Amino acid sequence: MVLVPYDDGVAALAAVPGVRAVRYDPDGLLPPEAATAQVLVPPFLASTRVVDLVEQLPELRLVQLLTAGAENWVGRLPANVALSDCRGAHGGATAEWIVAVLLAVYRELPGFVRSQDARRWDQHLTDELAGKRVLLVGAGDLAENTGRRLAPFEVTTTVVGRRARDGVHGIADVHALLPDHDVAVLMVPLTDETRGLVDARFLAAMPDGALLVNAARGPVVDTDALTRELRTGRLRAAVDVTDPEPLPADHPLWTAPGLLLTPHVGGSVPGGMRRAFGVVVEQIRAFVQGDAPPNLVEDGY
Repeated sequence: MVLVPYDDGVAALAAVPGVRAVRYDPDGLLPPEAATAQVLVPPFLASTRVVDLVEQLPELRLVQLLTAGAENWVGRLPANVALSDCRGAHGGATAEWIVAVLLAVYRELPGFVRSQDARRWDQHLTDELAGKRVLLVGAGDLAENTGRRLAPFEVTTTVVGRRARDGVHGIADVHALLPDHDVAVLMVPLTDETRGLVDARFLAAMPDGALLVNAARGPVVDTDALTRELRTGRLRAAVDVTDPEPLPADHPLWTAPGLLLTPHVGGSVPGGMRRAFGVVVEQIRAFVQGDAPPNLVEDGY
């Protein structure tokens, strides 16, 4: 028995032998089938309160996420409940967002939109993405998708991962690498090690005029440190996530110069759920067969 929050998920899981999928309302009463459900699929970008549903599922053995980010669930499940993420579903769409904001910042598209609104003809030279040196802080699926999409723009990419390996620098090298790059793109999971990774020291290591792009999670960046740095005009930033999130209307980050902000939409595209449930099907198929899901984050077996 699998509890799924969307009709698309019920339909996708119908093709998995041995699985019965039942739709549930995360904000309402759970269906009677919850008493025997072994798998819970939380909603996309679910809030932390959804974790409380676990207490109502006595037979639960697996939480299968629709996102690659698992920070709301890690360390919060019973010892016999496994956790699997949706790595591989949203990397392409989020990589498109990264390319889009890089082009928008360098070609000054937000400024031209404001000029259009004011009916002002503001013709001038802009910068270009071609030739930029981009540091990808994260070495997973998103980094691979981003690297492929940036290649036609003739940029130089450097990849930083948790540990050094062929073609990847270790995270210990990140401060030494920052001065030699025009852009730092954050795409790491939120963990105890990455929380506050981008602090005043990190930002100070970036060269004048550099661009910080956050496609990871808001708490990876020290918001106060970023706000202070942006107000100096030395750096620019494009962020899809913030800390706190949603960003309160009176937060000073809204008015920080040199900032392009979008409301956590990097992976929110029409095909996102289709690809996500494609990954979910493979994870649950493995679970039903008695194998560990390929995207296992926490082993409850």
